[in-house]
Amino acid sequence: MKLESALKHFSPQGMTITDTPNGTSADRLTGTDVMAAIGMTKAKASFGISAFLGKTGISAEDKEKAIHELIQYAYQKAPKLVGKVAGRRMARCMQILSTLAYEEYSHSAGASVTCHSCYGKGTVEVWRDVVKYPGYIGADGEEKIPPVIEREIVRELCQPCNGKGVIYKRCRNCKGTGKAIDRDATKATGAPVIKGCERCGGKGYSRMPSSVAYRAITALLPDLNERTWRRNWKPLYDLLVTKCDIEEGVAADEFQKITK
Repeated sequence: MKLESALKHFSPQGMTITDTPNGTSADRLTGTDVMAAIGMTKAKASFGISAFLGKTGISAEDKEKAIHELIQYAYQKAPKLVGKVAGRRMARCMQILSTLAYEEYSHSAGASVTCHSCYGKGTVEVWRDVVKYPGYIGADGEEKIPPVIEREIVRELCQPCNGKGVIYKRCRNCKGTGKAIDRDATKATGAPVIKGCERCGGKGYSRMPSSVAYRAITALLPDLNERTWRRNWKPLYDLLVTKCDIEEGVAADEFQKITK
């Protein structure tokens, strides 16, 4: 049984909770079996299962636990130059990096954030020339009364979010599927050819730029230049994101072995 399939047992839609259709199968799993399997997985892959349950919104406690373990891992892998630059603020810097790395790991094609242009309102206030009176042009084509135009603040539809107030993380090229049509191959063969989306790397969503983490760190360390960030800090940030993916994979393998 896949780890993702266990999520249905946390929000059942009916009285029967199994991962197989109704039948007489002897190896069907009940909700109790799945909960026991998750407990056994926690004993063998605590970090991975906590990261997964926190990512899916099942448990806020597991999310905090995963971030805490990620902070400890960041301490172990932080280069000496990072500790030298951070100094007494090392603990806070590792907390910021680990929290942002976990948020990056938790992103998916269905995730969304509040629009930074309209702050969730769907409209923005802009200055525009508003025609109060269109004026009057006589039959001879001459302007008898000039138009009245005043400069005012008006509300317009927010373009980045198209008035929705939120911006979805899914890739605009592949619509969150991670797959796109190879136009050159399709034109050559005459049949649709599917390839991994080059824009999102097949993930289905755009990654959070590392500049967000850079700005958060420079709020504590104003003297940190971008060159030092990219050489010493950014590899650590990417390593933390990768660590979450690896640990989730370990937990998924353990869960599948237990539920066989």
